Amino acid sequence: MSLLRSNFPAFSVFNDLFDGDVYRSNVARQNWVPAVNVVENDTDFEIQVAAPGMQKDQFDVSVENGVLTITGNVTEEEEQKEKKFTRKEFAAKSFTRLFTLPENIDDEGIAAKYQNGILLLTLKKKEKEEPKKKQISVS
Repeated sequence: MSLLRSNFPAFSVFNDLFDGDVYRSNVARQNWVPAVNVVENDTDFEIQVAAPGMQKDQFDVSVENGVLTITGNVTEEEEQKEKKFTRKEFAAKSFTRLFTLPENIDDEGIAAKYQNGILLLTLKKKEKEEPKKKQISVS
């Protein structure tokens, strides 16, 4: 008699008994959306994306028509050779987060850096333009 591993999440209790973190990590990575914090300061907004284990070249950040798009893609490959069998598994995870930007954001003033598992985006606010008073002559 042999034991078969199920690919159904409902059987994860059995898989955890036999397989530890291997099943949980591969399945969990496929449906992953990172947590995001948005902080408003006087001069800017900060968007903090929790994405531990990623590299900065695995992110794509763009702005188009007032929408900020943050995308991350990770592909992992694991090979295990023991006795008379070889197991090779692939895991991929990706996410996309969209943010509609307020009109007071300067598209040219967006900066991003990745450090200690956090992608930090700084979105500079446009300086407030005071309404100009224009004198109109009466003829």
